[in-house]
Amino acid sequence: MTGWQTLLYKETLRFWKVGFQTVAAPVLTALLYLLIFGHVLSDRVKVYDTISYTAFLVPGLVMMSVLQNAFANSSSSLIQSKIMGNLVFVLLTPLSHWSWFIAYVGSSIARGLCVGFGVFLVTVWFTKVTFAAPLWILVFAVLGAGMLGALGLIAGLWAEKFDQMAAFQNFVIMPMTFLSGVFYSIHSLPEFWQRVSHLNPFFYMIDGFRYGFFGVSDVSPWLSLAIVGSAMLGVSAIAVHLLRIGYKIRS
Repeated sequence: MTGWQTLLYKETLRFWKVGFQTVAAPVLTALLYLLIFGHVLSDRVKVYDTISYTAFLVPGLVMMSVLQNAFANSSSSLIQSKIMGNLVFVLLTPLSHWSWFIAYVGSSIARGLCVGFGVFLVTVWFTKVTFAAPLWILVFAVLGAGMLGALGLIAGLWAEKFDQMAAFQNFVIMPMTFLSGVFYSIHSLPEFWQRVSHLNPFFYMIDGFRYGFFGVSDVSPWLSLAIVGSAMLGVSAIAVHLLRIGYKIRS
């Protein structure tokens, strides 16, 4: 196997060996969200005319799980390796910065999609879900997981302690995720907060992903694709640059 394939295998095996924690636990969390919000709000919230609130929740919960777990995979791997000191064994190899990027982001995509698929399997039993445009579902899932994997790479390079990583996740990733339209349509918000939501790239990931299921969305899926693709390229460029200069991992 070539270097990047070996590192990709190592990173994939890292989360799969503790699948009960990295895969099963997020699936259970998403299921609890569906049961609680779906049960409490199903008769009180109407999002689209022909779509129940529970069905509306499913794509949002799937995409939220994809994004959060893709970020957690690359960020936790780097910070743990830095603190435990075993990152030096990867630094000793002749792997290029592109090999690092492909391996860490690739494993993040794998974990994100794996968790997302698990969430879909357990939530689809509670409502009827359609597939209006399956290709859009796949495109936004891969782009979203890739972007958050690259963002997790940046966070992992920047953080030097676990509490710094926790702060990044709690004050950046979690708010942007929960304020992206997972549990509501932004058309139900006041005009000011609708404008604020349009500044959140996570909103376009979830809205475009939801379009693949229902064929309706708050904004054009092409606009969402353009914004998510541009954000993916921008974050990836920063991550590759930091890996190339060895930011906080090479003396």
